[in-house]
Amino acid sequence: MALTSAQALDMLRSDDLLGIGMEADAVRKRLHPGNVVTYQIDRNINYTNICTEYCSFCAFYRPVGSPEGYIQPLESIFQKIEEMIALGGTGVLMQGGLHPDLKIDYYENLLRSIKQRFPQIHLHCFSAPEVLNIAEVSCLPLRDTLVRLTDAGLDSIPGGGAEILDDEVRRRIARLKCTTEEWLLVHRTAHALGMRTTATMMFGCGEALEHRVSHFERVRQLQEETGGFTAFIPWFFQRAHTSLGNFLKEEVTAVDYLKTLAVARIYLDNILNVQASWLTPGHKICQIALRFGGNDVGSILIEENVVRAAGVTRTSSEEQLRRMIRDAGFRPVKRDTLYRSYFLN
Repeated sequence: MALTSAQALDMLRSDDLLGIGMEADAVRKRLHPGNVVTYQIDRNINYTNICTEYCSFCAFYRPVGSPEGYIQPLESIFQKIEEMIALGGTGVLMQGGLHPDLKIDYYENLLRSIKQRFPQIHLHCFSAPEVLNIAEVSCLPLRDTLVRLTDAGLDSIPGGGAEILDDEVRRRIARLKCTTEEWLLVHRTAHALGMRTTATMMFGCGEALEHRVSHFERVRQLQEETGGFTAFIPWFFQRAHTSLGNFLKEEVTAVDYLKTLAVARIYLDNILNVQASWLTPGHKICQIALRFGGNDVGSILIEENVVRAAGVTRTSSEEQLRRMIRDAGFRPVKRDTLYRSYFLN
């Protein structure tokens, strides 16, 4: 029996942290028997930091004309991929700012150039706001944009740009960014074309608990409609060096993170994977999160620039993640971007 939105809200308001965690752990065990927790080796590559959206929670972007703005040259991207492959990596997560001058041919050339040199690499690229920006500056319909990107080598789409899928919150923290319906439309269209995507949530940005439940509800509804999400990935806002951080009085606590993760696992029981984060809460909280519904710990993150710009400097190696998983009582299993496991040990 699926959790109702009212029940989810009651859970988020509840003080019964352990009870909620146990219920989420039961869902994890049902969906993932065998005591396995997965991880991935990939690389985040930011092809540009130039952006026109000026989101108040972001410390990464640079406005047009900034001396600190960049567009990565292809040779630099190739070198980053070669370094990732040497570490056993299988995929690239490539995202950037919403650049006003880069049209579809730039992205097609980027994808084709990577695939030509590294045909085995999975390209998990371009958040929904980026896809919408590419379509807009190229004067193309959304579906045609996605078809052309797919033909050029795009394999799947990350869930970035979701933040909180409630327009009341979005207008306050990212007034120029796409609406809730537009974000959902990108993923719905991608799913209709046979492409898998992930869903994310950035919480702790001043939203109410009702907004978090609204986010869960929209994601679950789209998953019921299409079945196209491979995973749900919640993480919390990092305030350093951001304008939004100057206005928020409270940061997300470990209890709030664990409870939100657990409720997500229970509510989104139609999405197979829920990722526990080590980047923002730290490795020890991530271990606990594996008993609060998380069945995956994400990537070693060879390179991460967006959250780092907001003051988070944690790193991990493959051995660190494997040890973290083992010490939490699970079996570490390496996976690819689509959560297909291929190393059992």
